[in-house]
Amino acid sequence: MRVTLKFLSARGCDLENKLHARTTLGSDRGVSLQPFRRVLSVPRVPSMMALMFLARLPMTMTGVLLTLYVVTVLGRGYGAAGLVGAGAMLGSALGSPLLGRALDRYGLRPVVAACGAATTAFWLAVPHLPYLALVLTAVPAGMLAVPSGSITRQFLAAVMPAGQLRAAYSLDTVAIEMTFMIGPALAIVAITQLPPTFTLSAVGVLFGATAVLIWLADPPIRDHEEIGEHHIRPPLRSWLTGRLVATLLIAAGALFVLVGTELATLASLRAHGDLEVTGLVIAAMCVASIVGGIVHGAVKRSLSQGVLMLLLALLVVPVGLLEQPWWLLMLVLIPTNLMCAPTLAATTETVSKIAPPQVRGEAMGLQDASTRLGLAIGSPVVGFAIDHSSPAWGFAAAGLGGLVLAAGGLLRRHRVPAPVPALAETGG
Repeated sequence: MRVTLKFLSARGCDLENKLHARTTLGSDRGVSLQPFRRVLSVPRVPSMMALMFLARLPMTMTGVLLTLYVVTVLGRGYGAAGLVGAGAMLGSALGSPLLGRALDRYGLRPVVAACGAATTAFWLAVPHLPYLALVLTAVPAGMLAVPSGSITRQFLAAVMPAGQLRAAYSLDTVAIEMTFMIGPALAIVAITQLPPTFTLSAVGVLFGATAVLIWLADPPIRDHEEIGEHHIRPPLRSWLTGRLVATLLIAAGALFVLVGTELATLASLRAHGDLEVTGLVIAAMCVASIVGGIVHGAVKRSLSQGVLMLLLALLVVPVGLLEQPWWLLMLVLIPTNLMCAPTLAATTETVSKIAPPQVRGEAMGLQDASTRLGLAIGSPVVGFAIDHSSPAWGFAAAGLGGLVLAAGGLLRRHRVPAPVPALAETGG
């Protein structure tokens, strides 16, 4: 390479410049990993993303752990286990905006310390609580969960240049998908192979350890310019605009589609006696989402949140027509899952751009609450459709129900053109 450059230099700089311009143009038109390299070159970003990956991992284990613990150890039914999970989900939905506002007002360390202590105490106590006490404590435990997702998104918004936010949020969404590939499987192995008390207590210790690490790292959630204006909180009506509400509705619709698709997939595999391949099918769905997230962050210009949401919902509607054999179902689920991570990343990018820095935590909390709303509504609605028809109709219910929930946001985005997305910077 050095010999070639010297030869080009001897022939004249003009030839070298033309070659460089041609190469740059070619990379701009295709998919390049250069945006991700720039994200990871920003100081503290690689270490913080690794830490937040570790912090999110036990969160992806909690649903499976609580369900299996209530069913196998406490001897209750799946409905009773679902009530505990619903309580935790309700608490998380209620607590996310409040914790976000606390982050805006008091900063990261007090919130992480309080939430980390509460979450650790809850999981250390779970093996010793009767069922009724577990139900009653699930809501406050959900409210006081460490807001790792919100902290990660605020950190990226604070340290990343505006032109690199799409790639940064795409990378974060890919990391989330990876935790969901690892966490539930790890939880099943742990709760079935190890003593339940040890497993649940170990999760509590992991929650506490990651909270301590986040407290010690103290990642910035405001940049230097924003810190000076931190005490000035704009009125709610000035930033909770129609466009932000539309974005939150789309986020809720997207999670409705995702949880409904997973439920219909499980029901279809069970109905046809293919439960043994469930892990493989779910893994393929996660890999498709990861690929979509990488492409979304790497391309020069990606699709808008509204278009991504439409594709996510519409592509899942006809899946039930091709649900057998199981490998065909896995293949037809790939297109809709390619839209999963991009839709979530585009939602985060839009919220971070709309919300003023002084209330970014609260806005991110509202985003988390909207996703919990989509999850909470999607499961029973799609489950009702499956119970009264067939798993094939569950896919249609997931797509159409998500569109109904997101309809207000989609219509508003159609009437009011969104700003042109920031372009990824070209590699130097």
